[in-house]
Amino acid sequence: MRFILASQSPARLAVLRAAGLEPEQIVSGVDEDAFRADSPAELALQLAIAKAQTVAAHAGAGAVVVGCDSVLDFDGEALGKPADVDDARQRWRRMRGKDGVLVTGHCVVDTRGGADPDAWRVAIDVNPTMVRFVDVSDEELEAYLASGEPMHVAGAFTLDGLGGWFVESIVGDPSNVVGISLPLLRRLLNEVGVSVTELWREHHS
Repeated sequence: MRFILASQSPARLAVLRAAGLEPEQIVSGVDEDAFRADSPAELALQLAIAKAQTVAAHAGAGAVVVGCDSVLDFDGEALGKPADVDDARQRWRRMRGKDGVLVTGHCVVDTRGGADPDAWRVAIDVNPTMVRFVDVSDEELEAYLASGEPMHVAGAFTLDGLGGWFVESIVGDPSNVVGISLPLLRRLLNEVGVSVTELWREHHS
């Protein structure tokens, strides 16, 4: 069985590696800007499904594919990766000292039943984690923007990088904020008949 992460995210890969897995990484190439949804959670789920199914079609039979997408739900608006530095700056000026909800859509596609999509087993869900941001100073914000990190991540912040200095607290699963929820992924894998502990054994045998 091939275990595939349908994402180019180094943070998601690092979470899975730290948790005992060594997935293949295949980038879906899905145009994220082409998607629209009624809520940030629905958008994250739609994108996760599209990524997982695109990569599953490419991989063919005999694979279990995990697709994820994260957006920050801030006052009901879905904030993905910022368009440019000024966009990131404006966001942070709104977010500082306030709360947002980082939502990550998850989709697991099991193609072990054959290459025909009708034979696939699919499990999906969304995980929300509340994030409280510190009231960063203008000086701190400019230094963070200059690092380049906010440009590459949903919500223009990280928990596991430089942005960790500016996250006061979270309510929910920390791995979800990084981009992939381990407890949720375990449940979705179980739904399609895959045991996390079996995956450990496969990757450490």
